[in-house]
Amino acid sequence: MSDGTAIAGGRLLELELAAELDTMREAGTLKTIQTLSSPQGPEVELRGRGRAIVLSSNDYLGMAAHPEVIAAGHAALDSYGAGTASVRFICGLFEPHLALEADLAEFLGTEAALTYTSCWNANHAVLDALCDADTEIFSDALNHASIIDAIRLARPAAKSIYPHSDLDALAGALTASTARRKLVVTDGVFSMEGDLARLPDLVELCRAHGAVLIVDDSHGLGVLGERGAGTAEHFGVADAVDITTGTLGKALGGGAGGFVAGAAPLCRVLEQRSRPQLFSNGLAPTVAASSRRALGLLAEDPSLVGRLRDNVATFRRLLAERDLEPLPGDSAIVPLIVGETSVAIAASRRLLDEGVFVTGFGFPVVPEGTARIRAQISAAHTEAQLTRAAEALAAALR
Repeated sequence: MSDGTAIAGGRLLELELAAELDTMREAGTLKTIQTLSSPQGPEVELRGRGRAIVLSSNDYLGMAAHPEVIAAGHAALDSYGAGTASVRFICGLFEPHLALEADLAEFLGTEAALTYTSCWNANHAVLDALCDADTEIFSDALNHASIIDAIRLARPAAKSIYPHSDLDALAGALTASTARRKLVVTDGVFSMEGDLARLPDLVELCRAHGAVLIVDDSHGLGVLGERGAGTAEHFGVADAVDITTGTLGKALGGGAGGFVAGAAPLCRVLEQRSRPQLFSNGLAPTVAASSRRALGLLAEDPSLVGRLRDNVATFRRLLAERDLEPLPGDSAIVPLIVGETSVAIAASRRLLDEGVFVTGFGFPVVPEGTARIRAQISAAHTEAQLTRAAEALAAALR
């Protein structure tokens, strides 16, 4: 009886999920996953579709297929194998992990850094480890899903979600809070909007209320600041942000991985008790080494950041010349609001037919009625590629 019930329950679930997929398909919101047959870059080979200009990648500096980044990964694979096959405190770690963490701390101007398999894990680690029965978290309403989920798992004594960039609302919530420990967490660059957190004002608010400022700068690292050190460098407040989390999977080679950077005691405590550190394997040594080389290339040649900024300005000009108005912003994210989810997905399909790979985002990733085509620019794009992409966008959105 129990076996029959289990089989029947599984079959029922299968039918319900199939019906859910049919509903998405009929609504025009079912996503299609493309397969790349070449390395990531400004232009790629897509299986069954041929060449396409890429406006959907976070490879902001063109590091994903850089020969030196690839070579560093190869060398680490030869020297250290595939991985430790366990977590850091059980099986140890490799030299590339320590070297990468030291380089991240030096680049960001912090005492220490600690790596994780993703920035999703890094955000979970920080909030879970720092929350206790007398902690309140204050979070921007448009923060990344990893922060939203991290707050849920951390189960602070209280949480306040303030409207996007509404620092008057945040100030009111901080004033009303009676928590002993106050954690203010924000994206540096908001991934769906492309705008920046108001870090100078956030720094002042946190100082006035004795709060800790945590910035997820996944879309700022390698993009903003004179050296590409991120949103805090862009605003000149790098020494005033208490904790920075970020990814190695975007501007720094695009492999995988994330990190926490801050005071040495913070990183030491996270190493000792953060659950993603205690119960999940560390970075593959290939990723640690290739990310470190990508960071080194950025440190050696900050002009990469200038090249990226020039390309963003060029693309915005090309869109304006075709009467397209993206949301304003200083990042490498250029979103065009189209309204309904089905419209965004249909436009992205038309663009793919024209050899431009850019993703349409809709509900539940963004609120109903604000679906968008989100273009992301790379330092590796040529002006010819950006021009072709702008022309295709204009045709698809008419």
